[in-house]
Amino acid sequence: MKDLKYLLAYILPLSTILGLYYPAKWAWFTVILIFGILPVLELFMPASTQNPHVLEEDSRSKRIFFTGLLYLNFPLLYGIVGAYLYRVGQNTLDQFEYLGLTLGVGIVVGACGINVAHELGHRKDRFNQTLSKWMLLPALYQHFFIEHNRGHHKNVATPLDPATARYGENLYAFWVRSILNSWLHAWKLEFGRLRELQVSLWTFKNAMVRFTFFNAAYLMAVFFLFNLHTMWAAVAVATVGILLLETVNYLEHYGLKRQKLESGHFEPVQASHSWNSNHELGRIFLYELTRHSDHHYKSSRKYQILRHLDESPQLPFGYPTSLIISLVPPLWFALMHPLLHKTQNQ
Repeated sequence: MKDLKYLLAYILPLSTILGLYYPAKWAWFTVILIFGILPVLELFMPASTQNPHVLEEDSRSKRIFFTGLLYLNFPLLYGIVGAYLYRVGQNTLDQFEYLGLTLGVGIVVGACGINVAHELGHRKDRFNQTLSKWMLLPALYQHFFIEHNRGHHKNVATPLDPATARYGENLYAFWVRSILNSWLHAWKLEFGRLRELQVSLWTFKNAMVRFTFFNAAYLMAVFFLFNLHTMWAAVAVATVGILLLETVNYLEHYGLKRQKLESGHFEPVQASHSWNSNHELGRIFLYELTRHSDHHYKSSRKYQILRHLDESPQLPFGYPTSLIISLVPPLWFALMHPLLHKTQNQ
């Protein structure tokens, strides 16, 4: 029965569907849920360090259940984004409703889109990897598949990784640096792969060329199906989803560094190079992304069997609360710098 807790994750897309159907009353419900209700609830709910039994992965029925939970996000994602674009295209929303729904649908694009795509993208088979890429499309962030899997996991907690926030770097500066450099590094990685294969760089064999084409085709399809205003709305929800992802990136590795060895290489990735949170609601809504150290230890480990590791530094709050605090840099620094110093002195 405890596995059924992950069904609570569907409260997020359902809250957005409610807002799309009844915007006059519920347009802001998703925003209130994620940045109001969840942080308050997490203050009163204990964090759990209990680990799953690894043999759970051997159960076929469990594998089907846990993977099915991820797959259901695909129709929900595209259905919600499609309904939102239709609403905007009909021009029936006032500015307050439009803003609330844009933020809410953007949260879905980040949580049900990019986050689930991240989980599927680490799986080795073509079907899951293809599904991952399609789930990144509404965020216009398909290059994440390249940079995250081939760049971030190799370079995490080093100056080479755009997605690792540096000590004293505020969230807004991090957004600019991470978004720009992650995109550029994805191109660099793909060029390097094609040069090794001795293949032309500027063909559809270049995944970055394909992703750029798909992003442009998606936006043009929205434009021709609706209008220019709706196309910009598609860009807006993508932007919200991207900023949600990058804010989570900011939390996950803020200020943590791998030491450079005498050989010139960095030390192996350890549990101490990722911030974790065991707060239950954040874990459920993000499919255990908050147990990030174990994810970096073995990126192919399925979300339902990610473990708490005693040596990993712990955020004092869950992800929803931490997201809010990070928006206020002086407050974030005051909270995190003493924890960083304590972690580094252990």
